[in-house]
Amino acid sequence: MEPTTAAPDRTTATTMAEAFRQTVERVPDRVAVRTVDDSVSLTFAQLRDRVDAVAGGLAQLGVSRGDTVALMLSNRPEFHVVDLAVMTLGATPFSVYMTYAPEQIQYIVADAGAKVAIVEESVRDRFLAARADLPELEHVITVDGPAGDGVSTLEELERTGAGFDSASAWQAVDREDTLTLIYTSGTTGPPKGVELSHRNLLAAISTIKDIIDFPDGSSVISWLPSAHVAERNAHHYIPVYYGFTVTTCDNPREILGYLPKVRPTWFFAVPRIWEKLKAGLETMLASQPDEQREKVDRALAAGREKVRLEQAGETVPPELAEQVAQADEELFSKLRETLGLDQVVAVNVGAAPTPSEVLEFFHAIGIELAELWGMSETCGSGTCNRPGEVKLGTVGPAWTGVEIKLAPDGEVLVRGDIVMKGYRNQPDKTRETIDQDGWLQSGDIGELDDDGFLRIVDRKKELIINAAGKNMSPANIESTLKAASPLIGQVAAIGDGRSYNTALIVLDADYAPAWAGKQGIEETSLEALAGEERVRQAVQEGVDAANQRLARVEQIKKFTLVPGDWHPGGDELTPTMKLKRKPIAEKYASEIEAMYAS
Repeated sequence: MEPTTAAPDRTTATTMAEAFRQTVERVPDRVAVRTVDDSVSLTFAQLRDRVDAVAGGLAQLGVSRGDTVALMLSNRPEFHVVDLAVMTLGATPFSVYMTYAPEQIQYIVADAGAKVAIVEESVRDRFLAARADLPELEHVITVDGPAGDGVSTLEELERTGAGFDSASAWQAVDREDTLTLIYTSGTTGPPKGVELSHRNLLAAISTIKDIIDFPDGSSVISWLPSAHVAERNAHHYIPVYYGFTVTTCDNPREILGYLPKVRPTWFFAVPRIWEKLKAGLETMLASQPDEQREKVDRALAAGREKVRLEQAGETVPPELAEQVAQADEELFSKLRETLGLDQVVAVNVGAAPTPSEVLEFFHAIGIELAELWGMSETCGSGTCNRPGEVKLGTVGPAWTGVEIKLAPDGEVLVRGDIVMKGYRNQPDKTRETIDQDGWLQSGDIGELDDDGFLRIVDRKKELIINAAGKNMSPANIESTLKAASPLIGQVAAIGDGRSYNTALIVLDADYAPAWAGKQGIEETSLEALAGEERVRQAVQEGVDAANQRLARVEQIKKFTLVPGDWHPGGDELTPTMKLKRKPIAEKYASEIEAMYAS
């Protein structure tokens, strides 16, 4: 049944532990978390019962208020069970990226001081290797594997905790207690543990109804890493608070296939997902017969023109409005249904700049893709474009209860209850980041328009300053390049202290092999394609097109095709797909110097 009433605007809860109990009382029989095939499907009442049993088992292991528990789990129902169980005891659950190596696991678990870890079988060996250097880690529990080698099972934990009376535990939780730790992805050094309190998260999620009017019974898909603040907010804390149904997607590469199966009410994704969706739709539409394709091209052109007029604040001619309305009925509505985005009330993108062409395309077909901005240090909140009030190219105005201003050098400063307690074990770093008046220095350079809408320029420390002293945004250059050709998967713009800009380019792992096959190229591995002249020429065409959209000083003079792929959590990308610029510069130093040698 489709939701027809509005979700509750607020609860009286002062902690997330209390909010969970109130949601259970309000909608006990609603499905809280499920797998896409319903092989697991837990109502809120069933979820509470499992949460209490796990909490009881953890309590017998000595976990209590103020302790920390490490979680290394993919997107699966057990994550929601164990995370809420730890929270119920007043302890602090935190997640470790599934891609982390033993030494990275060891660093984070040691920094957090965890005595208990809950993991899945796929990472068991790596976690046990890390455990060798974690003398304080007393218990490791697997959610889907056998006991042995000092590892017990979640089933055993639940069995020993059955009948646990959790009321006194969760009622003792305080709003200033640390709800979770978010370890930053470490683009500039070792990860820092961002301490977020119950008060912080409630400030972020209890006001989201001021931005998006979610219907009661809304649904979302859990698919981003739980170690990232966006996943915890969008697909864990917000559903717990408002009573949404969560469908888990344990392989993020399958997310586009999940959309039509779930038809979520709200969908959030990083720019690369939207870029791939756009490329896929355009490829599908381009394969239509000539007569049909011409009709599609006219419809898209009309949709784009309507978006441009609306964004400029100009009147849309009645004949254009009618043309787009007809295109929506005959084409765009069917595209939204095919994608599985025909029931959304909001779709958002964040974590990196989104090419304007991508935003405009989705608006043209009736999907109001809206950029937002936030940080781990601000609970992932900060600014957001509201449905019906989207300004393309901006990340929107400030969140309810949040103050935004710019420092003299353009750095975005944030103040409000969403600002973290601090960095774990790093008081000096905390004082460097949050001043005495409570303003957090974001590290992002931004611009504010007359309506208070924020535009992010780039990371302050990542700006390219060329040999002539010109400041440029590498992120803007990179997003322009990626938007210019579907062959381009990743880009690292180079030019700091140089006389001109160059780029390291990685081919798109999905599109490039398919394109090469159609060109009659037999060897379609990314390693082989990087050395194929026809591929290089096609990429050059994309670079030339991008350069037409860039200022002369920003343009890419030379580029190198990097063999292979860059993977999240690898040498070049953080788990959230941000570029590790310093490691990239070191790893590809010879390739970079070769582009400046002549």
